[in-house]
Amino acid sequence: MEANISSFPDFDSADGVQEVSRPEDVDFDKMPLIPAIVQDARTGQVLTLAYMNREALALTLKLQQTVFWSRSRQALWHKGETSGNFQDVVGIRLDCDGDALLVLVHPHGPACHTGAMTCFYRAMEPARG
Repeated sequence: MEANISSFPDFDSADGVQEVSRPEDVDFDKMPLIPAIVQDARTGQVLTLAYMNREALALTLKLQQTVFWSRSRQALWHKGETSGNFQDVVGIRLDCDGDALLVLVHPHGPACHTGAMTCFYRAMEPARG
């Protein structure tokens, strides 16, 4: 059975906000790289999972576009700088522990380096036993 994850017509990116956080609320002391789940603010589709350090978060807030820490290149990575597939940030949510982010974006194109709209395009089949 295949689920259609391309659109969530009832998705509201402002739903559930109970308080406002600041960059200093992010617990980078616990982990210098924190996961950043990137979600399309219009559809609710999860686009990718990347990582941010303190500098990447500061640049993301300043540019209002996603900037991540590339673990493979060990460098900052401004999404779209090479491909043109920028992600305009419309909101950021901090989780209850202060060590993970949900970044709501308006994407300019595919999120995945393969050209897929989402990096989560591969379905896993449950084990049959």
